[in-house]
Amino acid sequence: MNKPEIDWEKLAAIVEKHKGKKWGLIPLLQEVQENFGYIPPESVEHIAEAMHMFPSQVQGVINFYAGFSLEPKGKFVIRVCRGTACHVRGSRSIIRLMKKELNVDEGETTPDYRFTLETAACLGACALAPTMMVNKTYFGKLSPPKVTTTLSEFSKTKTEEKV
Repeated sequence: MNKPEIDWEKLAAIVEKHKGKKWGLIPLLQEVQENFGYIPPESVEHIAEAMHMFPSQVQGVINFYAGFSLEPKGKFVIRVCRGTACHVRGSRSIIRLMKKELNVDEGETTPDYRFTLETAACLGACALAPTMMVNKTYFGKLSPPKVTTTLSEFSKTKTEEKV
């Protein structure tokens, strides 16, 4: 599957909404990422111009914050916790299983843009360790069967559906 198409009209509307606002860059980038799943590199120059900045300044903000991405992510972004509590309770084996099931490495996206696998230093749900998030939903007390079942459910979900 190819990279998702950019809806330039939608992008222009988002940029216009934030144009010229003091301290508007981060909310603008957040909205672009929320709508497109990433910040299209081709949009950096347009965003910079609208915000009266240099493209390198916009690029610097995108690179600084781990939450921003210049690469398309999957419909379902899976974040597996690597925190101490999760590590002690088996998150390494959960990550290995995810890599095998999805056939991707950490930081990669499946070719169909359905899943992106990431790790996080801590998801803040230590009592549920080991834990993962799929988009904004937490899944805790993970075991290999629970991971396999969860991935299977998301694999069946239509790409258009919101989670």
